[in-house]
Amino acid sequence: MDEVLASVAETIKNFAVIYLVDITEVPDFNTMYELYDPSTVITGNNNKINWALKDKQEFIDIVETVYRGARKGRGLVIAPKDYSTKYRY
Repeated sequence: MDEVLASVAETIKNFAVIYLVDITEVPDFNTMYELYDPSTVITGNNNKINWALKDKQEFIDIVETVYRGARKGRGLVIAPKDYSTKYRY
């Protein structure tokens, strides 16, 4: 996940910024954003991606969807891909 984030940082710089936070050094950050998983990417007000993404374009698509929705004042957007666990057994 670190590699994906580092590789897309330049591509998404016009609509998102990526920060690396050592959650052991900043425990208040854990509490504020409810970070419990080892790889968590925050996409807004407590909305998180807490699974590892291996595809750069998939991550760019998610960030772009969130950005476009936020620009229109939407608090909820539809993901470009179905991430539900409904059919995963």
